[in-house]
Amino acid sequence: MANWTIKNVAFRGVTGTVPNHPVKTSDIPLFTQEEADTFDQTVGIRNRYWSSDDICTSDLCADAAERLITALGWEKQSIDVLLFVSVTPDYKTPPTSAILQDRLGLPNSTFVLDVPMGCCGFMYGINVAGNLLTAGTAKRALVLIGDTAARMGSKNDKSRLPLFGDSGLAIALEYDEAASDIFIDMNTSGDGYSALMTPHGGYRHPVTPESFVEEDFGHGIIRAPKDALINGMDVFAFAISKPVKSMKAILEEKGIDTEKDVDYFLIHQANKLIVDRIVKKLKLNPDKVPYNLQKFGNLGGASIPMIMCSEIAEDLQKRPLNLVASAFGLGLTWATMMFKTTPMTVLPLNLL
Repeated sequence: MANWTIKNVAFRGVTGTVPNHPVKTSDIPLFTQEEADTFDQTVGIRNRYWSSDDICTSDLCADAAERLITALGWEKQSIDVLLFVSVTPDYKTPPTSAILQDRLGLPNSTFVLDVPMGCCGFMYGINVAGNLLTAGTAKRALVLIGDTAARMGSKNDKSRLPLFGDSGLAIALEYDEAASDIFIDMNTSGDGYSALMTPHGGYRHPVTPESFVEEDFGHGIIRAPKDALINGMDVFAFAISKPVKSMKAILEEKGIDTEKDVDYFLIHQANKLIVDRIVKKLKLNPDKVPYNLQKFGNLGGASIPMIMCSEIAEDLQKRPLNLVASAFGLGLTWATMMFKTTPMTVLPLNLL
């Protein structure tokens, strides 16, 4: 197991921003009303927020970050680390984290880094930022996570378009010698990379006129090589197997009783079928597994911190919590994280 132990790092706050454009499944032209109703019931995603073409992930993250910095009373000069965790940057170059450093008015000494990870982005962000803070050289970090994933794919791809929503989340971390350890088990199986990918647009396959030619794959799946794709069956098989083994292994290694020792299990909100299967396989108490995919859809790396904002905010603000998080996606990657929080700042979501 690729275990990481992060010491001396505390969660101080979290908040999120979504576009001011809610979209019900029945609003999507690809569906009849009957198909929309079936999708809502089986996949569990009834609403999602989509950004307009003039709103980027960095806009959503910047709004969340500004509000969180103000609420915490942090001087911007005290922020040592800024991570931008996203697969939808402003540009190929320069890194969006550098643009956000200037936009947020952070000092030139701030360490900035783009982390181009998808659904495991929360774990990657906490792992990288946590390891930068753990020695105490850096004291405060902002981890900004989000995507405008709906715009990555074809508007004619029924297998992908209705699954994703857009958001930007901000998480504040601080060096604290009294903080409980954070444990993360991270894994990669790169041989499955083609199950979730965008074929054209990088340097392996640069954009050409052929990149825009759509192909009909049947079953309502129409897309071009420039569009992100999902191989649904491969992803489903992966999501209900390897992440479960990771969670079992780390729970057993740490001697964790899922009923007595854990307040909530935060599972990446891919779709209801996957989350339900994971809950069943691990024999988890459903009362300890909050869902929010019905409100936001699949938010990629922002999925887990959004659960913190939308579903357990009151508990996070009032009392210490023992949390176990599980995510899986692009790469293919999967990760399990165990962490404890003390009362922290959780701001209401904002619409942009």
